[in-house]
Amino acid sequence: MPTTNILANMFVTLYNTEARRKGDCVVLPTSKLATDVLKTLQNHSYIGEFEHVDDKKGGKFKIQLLAKITKCGAITPRFKVKKDGYAKWEQQYLPSYSRGMLIVTTNQGVMSHHEAIKKGLGGLLIGFVY
Repeated sequence: MPTTNILANMFVTLYNTEARRKGDCVVLPTSKLATDVLKTLQNHSYIGEFEHVDDKKGGKFKIQLLAKITKCGAITPRFKVKKDGYAKWEQQYLPSYSRGMLIVTTNQGVMSHHEAIKKGLGGLLIGFVY
């Protein structure tokens, strides 16, 4: 049976594997958006190196975990957020102002909400991690 939400599947796999204190995990299937989300997580040191393996069945990611994810998840539906509206969503999804990040897709690519605030961009919320 095909996966309906690839991002939700990826976040659940990351969370469950971190909870079991494993060092690495395999996520399948893949997408370009999932690749961009993993790059964002890697840039903010939530995960280590990851590798895309093309197995002709949708592909898979091999991800090195750093034991820094306490909770993560996909946000569905993908809510629109304006450049000055991130505070409301931080209160809803993050435990405190200084901990964690929202993952936003903008017209300049996938980034954390901290980067989007600096650049003055709005977008669609796709996930959170802390």
